[in-house]
Amino acid sequence: MITSADNARIKEVIRLNTKSKERRERGLFVAEGRKLFLETPDDLKEQIFVSSSFAVREQELLRDYRYEVVDDRLFVKMCDTQTPQGILTVARMPHYRREELLQGTDAPLLLLLEDLQDPGNIGTILRTAEAAGVSGVFLSGRCADPFQPKVIRATMGSVFRVPFCVEQDLCSTAAWLREKQIRLYAAALEGSESFFCNSYTEACAFLIGNEGSGLSPALVKSADQCVRIPMSGRVESLNAAVAAAVFLYEAKRQRK
Repeated sequence: MITSADNARIKEVIRLNTKSKERRERGLFVAEGRKLFLETPDDLKEQIFVSSSFAVREQELLRDYRYEVVDDRLFVKMCDTQTPQGILTVARMPHYRREELLQGTDAPLLLLLEDLQDPGNIGTILRTAEAAGVSGVFLSGRCADPFQPKVIRATMGSVFRVPFCVEQDLCSTAAWLREKQIRLYAAALEGSESFFCNSYTEACAFLIGNEGSGLSPALVKSADQCVRIPMSGRVESLNAAVAAAVFLYEAKRQRK
């Protein structure tokens, strides 16, 4: 049992939880909790840590795995959550080439996320993307780190199943997608018509912008069409994750 906070493996987990640079350089991240342990593919599991009490009560779950047992009080310090469940997995990051996000269907359904800063939004969007049958998600380099703990928890495991790429120049990505005959719809308040007026049964992508400032003018210009979600009352805009869900489920409805 690990009982010292000076243990090198304990320090490594804490760095992976708190420092995006450490995650990028190591190609590793932390997935906390029982569900994420079960959702992490075995070939991506790098290390497994469990609290001493978890090891006693979950012997059947751990039977086929190598793991490190950590003193209960020390395990809490390793975790990002206030009430940890007793197990965390150090996992290798899944990697995808942009071409892989277009494979498997003649009519890809894609998302482009520009500069989203809220980890909960990014995680929720990835989870919603899986539920709606999205082919892949492109994130700008200025989005919140998709492998930080809050994002991982919000995905509820979808981070392992939804192909996504981080792109430094999203305008270049948009141009590449248009070359692939994928129609781009920019979610913008200045959209000329309701997005309900279009058909999304062919290959298409929705562009979702920053929570405060929306899409940049350059990315809006790269789209084929600006669309808006019709709203009643005095509401001017929706949360980014909610807006993404509305767009994706209309596309899913049409395709079914």
